Amino acid sequence: HKILLAIDSSEHAYAATKLLKNLKLPQKSEIMAMAVLIPRNASQHAALKSAIAQAEDILASENVTVTTKLVSGYPSDELIEFAKEYLPDLIVLGAKGLRATLGIFLGGVAQHIVEYSNCPVLIVRKGHIGLKNILFCVDGSQSSHVAEEYLTSFAVPEGAVIHVMNVIPPIVSEDMLLQTWPVGMEMVPVIPTEELTESLEKQAEEEKKKGIEIVDEFTKKLKNAGYKCESVLKKGDAATEIISYAKENQIDTIVVGSRGLSRLRGWLLGSVSRKIVHYAHCSVLVVKTSETAK
Repeated sequence: HKILLAIDSSEHAYAATKLLKNLKLPQKSEIMAMAVLIPRNASQHAALKSAIAQAEDILASENVTVTTKLVSGYPSDELIEFAKEYLPDLIVLGAKGLRATLGIFLGGVAQHIVEYSNCPVLIVRKGHIGLKNILFCVDGSQSSHVAEEYLTSFAVPEGAVIHVMNVIPPIVSEDMLLQTWPVGMEMVPVIPTEELTESLEKQAEEEKKKGIEIVDEFTKKLKNAGYKCESVLKKGDAATEIISYAKENQIDTIVVGSRGLSRLRGWLLGSVSRKIVHYAHCSVLVVKTSETAK
């Protein structure tokens, strides 16, 4: 494993370091702890050096080689460009940084790295440095399969529970459909009410069946890999349901594919991934596919 850890002196960056410490990384893993000093904040040089030293001390282990790097520039640009050369298996950073001082690793910077980096990104929020409860969001796409493969190779602690979740889209109600039907000289509802109701019910059943099949497929794979799993099926707006479930069930980390950042179609759109990164109370791991990494 090669991991790029973004460092500043914020609570979230400290949480990111502690989370890495709690992972059972394989032997000979490499961690590059990198800090970026914005030119206009040269006075923060000492604070960043101290934060790097603290991270190095926390991560010290016989199984892990820790290297540090301090550069000048703009965080998202420097981290992304360095990652292109370093080729990490994962980028880890805090959700936001020190607004009043360094002004780095804010939500916008974290989002920029999620959007434009070429590898998986783990956004860490303070208070969520463990991995006891993981929420894995799937929709049956190639992106979900890539995320599943990555998750099974991830250093998930023993005893962790993976909640495998699919969100099926809400079915438009009969009243809503009739209210929004175009009305004019040649455009009037022509579907009998009973037939319309039957069609909507059939669609709902098909969506539910498909959702159950998707959850069962990924749950079986993860259980075969030795993980403890729970199956979850919800209906509604994807981002809202995912974020609500994570909060209600003390989820430590949400795992999503990034297919929304490509041109592929499906419920896990870019807006869903972005909402989860911005609004989830916990940490979020976004796994890239080859298409979204381009």
